[in-house]
Formats: sequence, structure tokens, C-alpha cells
Amino acid sequence: MANYKEVTCSVACNKLKRKIPFAWDLNIYRGCEHGCKYCYAMYSHQYLDSEQYFDDIYVKTNIVEQLEKQLSSSSWKREVINIGGVTDSYQPIEKQYKLMPEILRLMIKYKTPCIISTKSDLVLRDYDLIAELANITYVNIAATVTCMDENIRKKIEPNGVPSLKRLEMLKEFSKSNASTGLHFMPIIPFLTDGFENIDSLYSNASDCHVDYVLPGVLYLKGKTREVFFDFIKQEFSQLYERLRTLYKTGGAGKEYKDKLYIMVNKLKDKHRLSSSYSKPMKEKMNKFSSEQLSFF
Repeated sequence: MANYKEVTCSVACNKLKRKIPFAWDLNIYRGCEHGCKYCYAMYSHQYLDSEQYFDDIYVKTNIVEQLEKQLSSSSWKREVINIGGVTDSYQPIEKQYKLMPEILRLMIKYKTPCIISTKSDLVLRDYDLIAELANITYVNIAATVTCMDENIRKKIEPNGVPSLKRLEMLKEFSKSNASTGLHFMPIIPFLTDGFENIDSLYSNASDCHVDYVLPGVLYLKGKTREVFFDFIKQEFSQLYERLRTLYKTGGAGKEYKDKLYIMVNKLKDKHRLSSSYSKPMKEKMNKFSSEQLSFF
């Protein structure tokens, strides 16, 4: 069971060094209960003198107040905020703290665009607030789905909700004015990169009317590399040496990725899906800008 620790923060949103395609990052928690064995953010706990990224969950109890200070400032330019880029804002503890509804009310109040990334269907609790925000500015709801085989999914993401629930969540949000995206990442070589898995995932994504599917191959460094290979040795020992050979460095080799993306792109075209996450953003941001100009 996770240990919950209440902390305070000096700022709510952190400015990113470069837009990708957002300028700001907002994380209401530190640490994540989902337990994904490939999580790139494990390194972030080293600043808290903790090695237990999945078990030590820090709750920023004053984040709503700090966010309003930033959004109400005359210098705030209503740039896109990425919510949950490091730790999931809708992980289980959010049922208790209910910080996201207050965050969303501020986003509505200050007409601030955002991207919400999650592996949970708890986000449906806040459907009305998100739909209201999407009617006045750009909102993107993104879900990560790595695998359609639940036996595998439960091992690599032990505390995440089933993949079909994430897809059903996206389907519901497609009925709103929010953009929806499926993040097919990381693709784990020899485990989730098979034709059957990718075809099923893209087929389901098409059925959910997502605006895009964004694929990305597993990258391993630091603490993540250590945790991932320990996991593979224990649960998929037959793949251990193959993955060690492929991941001599942080990323898989060009030959592997080129071959994989040929298949991925064929399936993307088969299911008539886009891989551009920036296109719906530009279209909707331009739409809202035009509406505001016509109002004046």
C-alpha cells in the first residue's frame, strides 16, 4: 500500500525549456501508484530522497492556491499547460483529495488551454467540467494504451485500469468539444510490438474516433533501465537477453525502429488514423482565436 505525504509547492506550473507543443507542466502529485515498469519519471524522486516512486506519493496540498496566483497574474499569456506529464493526476489517491475539479474550475475561470494525460477512467468524473472548458478553449484528453492483452498489461502496468476502459473513456470524450489522443507508448520490443496487438489497438482507436494516435518506442535510462530489466528477468525471462542486446544504449537501434514503423504506418493508414497531435491543437486554437476576434 502506498504511503501518502502532504507537501506544499512554491509554484504550481513549471516553465519548460522548449514547447513540445506545450509551454508549461503541472503535476499535482509526485510519484505514481500505477506501477508501470517502464515509467521514465522514476528519476524524479531522487530530489525527494526517496527510491520508492510507486509507493511514496507526495500530495501538493496548496497547488490550487498557487495555480490561481499564476493564472491571475497580468503576465499570464494563457499558454497550453500539460497536466499530468510526470505523474498521473487521476491515480487512485485523487478519489480522496479531489484536486482536479478545483484545478479545472481555475482553467475555466482563466480560459487556459490544457492537455490532460492519464491512464485512468477516473477522469470521467470531471466530464462536465472538461466539456465546459473545451467549449471556451483548447483541451486535449490523452490516454496511454500499450497493450490489448490484459494478461500482459496487468504485469507491465499493475495498477492501471484495463486498456478497454481507457479506450471507452476516450470514446466518451470524443462526444465533447475536446480533442482526444491515444498515446501508444512505449512500444516494448518483442512484447507489445506484434502485428496482432498493434492492429487491435489501432482498430479500437478508430472506433473511439480519436483525433490522433502517437506511437513511441521504449527508451531506457537511469533508474527506469534498472527497474525494467529486473522486471523482464522475473516475468519474461525468455526476452531478457534479446532486450539487453537491443538496448546496449538508451534506445533501440535504427534498423529495429525503421522496420517497426513501416508496420505501424501501414496500420495507421489502414484504420484511417492520424499521428499528428499538433494538427488538432492548431485547428482548435485558431478556431477559438477567430471566435474571440469576431466577438470584438
